[in-house]
Amino acid sequence: MGCRDVHAATVLSFLCGIASVAGLFAGTMLPNWRKLRLITFNRNEKNLTVYTGLWVKCARYDGSSDCLMYDTTWYSSVDQLDLRVLQFALPLSILIAMGALLLSLIGMCNTAFRSSVPNIKLAKCLVNSAGCHLVAGLLFFLAGTVSLSPSIWVIFYNIHLNKKFEPVFTFDYAVYVTIASAGGLFMTSLLLFIWYCACKSLPSPFWQPLYSHPPSMHTYSQPYSARSRLSAIEIDIPVVSHTT
Repeated sequence: MGCRDVHAATVLSFLCGIASVAGLFAGTMLPNWRKLRLITFNRNEKNLTVYTGLWVKCARYDGSSDCLMYDTTWYSSVDQLDLRVLQFALPLSILIAMGALLLSLIGMCNTAFRSSVPNIKLAKCLVNSAGCHLVAGLLFFLAGTVSLSPSIWVIFYNIHLNKKFEPVFTFDYAVYVTIASAGGLFMTSLLLFIWYCACKSLPSPFWQPLYSHPPSMHTYSQPYSARSRLSAIEIDIPVVSHTT
């Protein structure tokens, strides 16, 4: 496998990253992070379920799809620590993952559309495609960690709330969506790491440029003597010897 080609691993990782970011966005906006079920023993009344999200809160009667109470200012008055942490963690994770997608896209486009003839004037400006994928993999891993940790904490925080109050709290499907999306980010990172390790030789430097110069590369540059490589100015002083 060579780093010059756009392989199925990089394309699959890019698509997996897009799906994971979409899942994180859906989990962030869903009002189904925690359910509070209030059961009544009055036959003339219906049980009430309160759905708590990161930004809104909705209360519904059993069998009804309409919100009896829809609180759009819940985001500013969240009194549950795990949800407050998620309000910062999930948008941050989405931003990191989008930056990783951008780097991955730059690496793939540069690999697919770059010229096969090197340009000495632009040698220092060449985009390192392999390095882009490597950094993108690290960012995907970071985004997955930032989103996964507080999402799992919600599960344990529900246990804490049930012990502190009554066993009426349960976590909803937004937790599953976010955990699955974080797993997708880890899978994306793994695919990019596998691609990088498979296409780069082990003795190569950490940030090795993608382009490997052909043997005829020296024909593009002017020849210099061994002494001119050490200094910018080479002065030859003639030596006159007197013979007796």
